[in-house]
Amino acid sequence: MARRTTRKNPPSPRITEDAPCPCGLTARYGECCGRFHAGSAAAPTAELLMRSRYSAFVVRDEAYLLRTWAPQTRPAEVDFDPSMRWTGLEIRDTGDGTAFHQAGTVTFVASYIHDGAPGALHERSRFARHEGAWVYVDGEFIE
Repeated sequence: MARRTTRKNPPSPRITEDAPCPCGLTARYGECCGRFHAGSAAAPTAELLMRSRYSAFVVRDEAYLLRTWAPQTRPAEVDFDPSMRWTGLEIRDTGDGTAFHQAGTVTFVASYIHDGAPGALHERSRFARHEGAWVYVDGEFIE
């Protein structure tokens, strides 16, 4: 889900603690992905890490994205495209990725509007444990 551009990062959209969480779960942002972004909790499963990373793209939380990226695949920075607005997340499938696993996959569709046109990113992401915490390793785009 990393979209690299040469543009300066735009300001983050404002999402309050009481707003619905962008990840699509029914909890409020502060009780859902916001707690992971703030560092007060760690995502206990690969799916929740995927959801929190999607929400981090929505709110443009570069620090969280880099912190939850596997060191061997982590870029130096995340550049957010100012003409991209993420509009929804649908989890299609998960494989492993629970407290009992060291690796897992999450297949998802992330909807967006880019330069006024709707689109979707379909990806199968790989996650692994690094120093006890789930991290994003890489992803394969699905046509």
